[in-house]
Amino acid sequence: MEDDSKEENVRAPIAIPRPALTDHAPIFTDEIAMVPDVEDFPALLRAQILDTRALIGEFGEANAGLRYADGKWTVREVLGHLADCERVLSYRALRFIRGDTTVLQGFDQDAYVPAGRFEDRTMAEVLDEYEAVRHATVSLVEGSPPGAWETRGMVGKNGITSAALLYVIAGHERHHQSLLRTRYLPRAARG
Repeated sequence: MEDDSKEENVRAPIAIPRPALTDHAPIFTDEIAMVPDVEDFPALLRAQILDTRALIGEFGEANAGLRYADGKWTVREVLGHLADCERVLSYRALRFIRGDTTVLQGFDQDAYVPAGRFEDRTMAEVLDEYEAVRHATVSLVEGSPPGAWETRGMVGKNGITSAALLYVIAGHERHHQSLLRTRYLPRAARG
């Protein structure tokens, strides 16, 4: 007789230790500090998708092009910026985890936003892209071997661990969520 019960594939929580100050350049300290201590880092990353989706939903397409001040990014550009930065940071983590010792170059995040032409797309399209990038990051975390978070590489003249890169991804998103709530939403409410 066949056993009809299905074995559930339950993944064990993946804890990523909080990076030490020596694990990254000082510029990342504030964003890393914004990340709470959690027992399951992929769960935190997944929860951020829901938080960001809900926050972006408060703006809708009608306010996707809203800037809180002249020269500042639109809501849609902020979301595109999050996707671009996460792509770069998770790529760096991948290279370090895979043992690549090539010194990586920095990137100009401010140049990426206009080049991304996010204003030519709908908010829904940019949100889909952000979510796809985040799901790829979660897959990288879940598919990495034990000890992967201790791997270290060089970006320019600064060393950084894979753990620090992932904390920067999560903290960078929290930073921009805060800006969207405190600087953009009040302007959207005023119409």
